[in-house]
Amino acid sequence: MDTVTKLPAASIGSFERSLSEDEATGFIAEQLAGRPLDGRDVVVIIPDSTRSCPLQLLMDTVYGALVGRARRLRVLIALGTHPEMTRQQIETMFEVGPGDLDRRYPEASIVNHAWWEPSELVSIGTIPASRVEELSEGRLSLDVDVTVNRAVVEADDVLIVGPVFPHEVVGFSGGAKYLFPGVSGQQMIDASHWLGALISSVAIIGTPGITPVRAMINEAAALIPSNILACCVVVKSGSHDLYGVAVGDAQSAWEEASALSANTHIRYLERPVKRVISIIPDRYDEIWVAAKGMYKVEPIVADDGEVIIYAPHLSVVSHTHGAEIAKIGYHCRDYFSRQWDRFKDHPWGVLAHSTHLRGAGTWSPEDGERDRVTVTLATAISEEETRSLALEYRAPESIDIEAARLDPDTLVVDNAGEILFRLGEPPTVS
Repeated sequence: MDTVTKLPAASIGSFERSLSEDEATGFIAEQLAGRPLDGRDVVVIIPDSTRSCPLQLLMDTVYGALVGRARRLRVLIALGTHPEMTRQQIETMFEVGPGDLDRRYPEASIVNHAWWEPSELVSIGTIPASRVEELSEGRLSLDVDVTVNRAVVEADDVLIVGPVFPHEVVGFSGGAKYLFPGVSGQQMIDASHWLGALISSVAIIGTPGITPVRAMINEAAALIPSNILACCVVVKSGSHDLYGVAVGDAQSAWEEASALSANTHIRYLERPVKRVISIIPDRYDEIWVAAKGMYKVEPIVADDGEVIIYAPHLSVVSHTHGAEIAKIGYHCRDYFSRQWDRFKDHPWGVLAHSTHLRGAGTWSPEDGERDRVTVTLATAISEEETRSLALEYRAPESIDIEAARLDPDTLVVDNAGEILFRLGEPPTVS
């Protein structure tokens, strides 16, 4: 496989205004035109429908820049372990009608990352236990088999296209995270997510630079033989508006975008609040992803406060991992880590998700579990099921959202899940 010299990222945009479509598309097209992609096998990795992203605009631009140049063009949806998207769901994500994908992108195949099919994954090496221990700053010590979708390994070039937001596992999403866990196998997902849980969501979310989890992801990405590029975008949450775009190698493009995300996707409060009502948008159709309504507000909730996940449309805990979550419920990190022999054989990624939703707390044999914040579901999930998961229940119709907006002790967060809330003063931006 030929080697392409890495070039630093170029970027456009600022937190002060949104880019016009012409500014964004012209910049992306110009950057890709300058990359040596002619005659090459290119795999484009894109997000699934759980992220705010002007995907049609980005794909139109990338497709226009690559079709006729690339020898082969494939598009891979980075599911992680999210459910397989149907053709209709993919068309909805791209905002096109039935059959329009093939007409719009006739030279590209668009497929799910089939993480459930062992034949779709290939091992590219191992991160040895000694190195994992070093990267995790002593929190983990195990050999990690790095597997990834075989299309990524077969390609000459991989182009990651997607948004960057504050993230509960890695600090900021985007970049090589679209590889691990986006199109990877299970062990890397479990190890990286449990490492994030050991650090804790509240400690890592929105942390700039190379966190221990990002370092592990980068270590795995370095094993991929293909050339890895990225088009990282910073999106106004809940919209298609772009604050910025960075194009370059995956690391430098992510660095540019995450710096801008830190100035656009974090809100600061002067004092903690007793209660947050996170109104969950339709893009989240299971607690597995709607839990972001807890992650993103936990830092501003007072001790013994409450977070209400308000999602009347939501009736499923997890399309993929519901059975595993039903076995363990939702608990703080120490509940699992201090009873490790009891829980070590459960999927670590599921344990991590459990701790992220539950938030900070303690556990001891003498006192049991003591959680800092009460987490309440106001969803279409039954009261019986909700309480079996060690969560509190409210009927959605019992909550008066407009009255809550007038309560000085309550913060109502619309379109919850992408904006991070913190206490303190925002940093000075030069």
